[in-house]
Amino acid sequence: MTMTVAIMFAVAGVAGILGLALLFRLRQPLSEARTYAYRMVAVMALALAAVLAMSASAMWSWNDEIASGGAT
Repeated sequence: MTMTVAIMFAVAGVAGILGLALLFRLRQPLSEARTYAYRMVAVMALALAAVLAMSASAMWSWNDEIASGGAT
Protein backbone atom coordinates (compact mmCIF):
# COMPACT_ATOMS: atom_id res chain seq x y z
CA MET A 1 0.00 0.00 0.00
CA THR A 2 1.40 3.35 -0.99
CA MET A 3 1.41 6.40 1.24
CA THR A 4 -1.20 8.08 -0.95
CA VAL A 5 -3.64 5.21 -0.52
CA ALA A 6 -3.03 5.11 3.23
CA ILE A 7 -3.73 8.84 3.50
CA MET A 8 -6.93 8.42 1.49
CA PHE A 9 -8.11 5.65 3.82
CA ALA A 10 -7.21 7.77 6.86
CA VAL A 11 -9.17 10.79 5.58
CA ALA A 12 -12.11 8.52 4.75
CA GLY A 13 -12.00 7.19 8.31
CA VAL A 14 -11.95 10.67 9.81
CA ALA A 15 -14.85 11.79 7.61
CA GLY A 16 -16.84 8.70 8.57
CA ILE A 17 -16.26 9.25 12.28
CA LEU A 18 -17.25 12.91 11.93
CA GLY A 19 -20.45 11.98 10.10
CA LEU A 20 -21.41 9.37 12.68
CA ALA A 21 -20.64 11.74 15.55
CA LEU A 22 -22.92 14.38 14.06
CA LEU A 23 -25.71 11.85 13.57
CA PHE A 24 -25.40 10.69 17.18
CA ARG A 25 -25.53 14.32 18.27
CA LEU A 26 -29.02 14.51 16.76
CA ARG A 27 -30.31 12.31 19.59
CA GLN A 28 -30.43 15.42 21.79
CA PRO A 29 -33.01 18.14 21.24
CA LEU A 30 -31.51 20.85 19.02
CA SER A 31 -32.82 23.93 17.30
CA GLU A 32 -34.35 23.46 13.87
CA ALA A 33 -31.47 25.20 12.11
CA ARG A 34 -28.83 23.18 13.95
CA THR A 35 -30.69 19.92 13.24
CA TYR A 36 -30.77 20.75 9.52
CA ALA A 37 -27.09 21.69 9.47
CA TYR A 38 -26.01 18.56 11.39
CA ARG A 39 -28.01 16.30 9.08
CA MET A 40 -26.65 17.95 5.96
CA VAL A 41 -23.00 17.88 7.09
CA ALA A 42 -23.31 14.32 8.45
CA VAL A 43 -24.70 12.97 5.19
CA MET A 44 -22.02 14.81 3.18
CA ALA A 45 -19.25 13.50 5.47
CA LEU A 46 -20.53 9.92 5.22
CA ALA A 47 -20.79 10.21 1.44
CA LEU A 48 -17.23 11.55 1.31
CA ALA A 49 -16.04 8.65 3.45
CA ALA A 50 -17.74 6.08 1.21
CA VAL A 51 -16.53 7.55 -2.08
CA LEU A 52 -12.99 8.16 -0.82
CA ALA A 53 -12.72 4.63 0.60
CA MET A 54 -13.91 3.15 -2.72
CA SER A 55 -11.44 5.32 -4.64
CA ALA A 56 -8.58 4.35 -2.34
CA SER A 57 -9.47 0.69 -2.69
CA ALA A 58 -9.52 0.97 -6.48
CA MET A 59 -6.21 2.84 -6.51
CA TRP A 60 -4.66 0.19 -4.26
CA SER A 61 -5.88 -2.53 -6.60
CA TRP A 62 -4.59 -0.72 -9.67
CA ASN A 63 -1.20 -0.13 -8.05
CA ASP A 64 -0.91 -3.86 -7.30
CA GLU A 65 -1.98 -4.69 -10.85
CA ILE A 66 0.59 -2.32 -12.38
CA ALA A 67 3.33 -3.62 -10.07
CA SER A 68 2.62 -7.19 -11.11
CA GLY A 69 3.02 -6.38 -14.79
CA GLY A 70 -0.52 -5.67 -15.96
CA ALA A 71 -3.96 -7.19 -16.00
CA THR A 72 -4.31 -10.93 -15.86
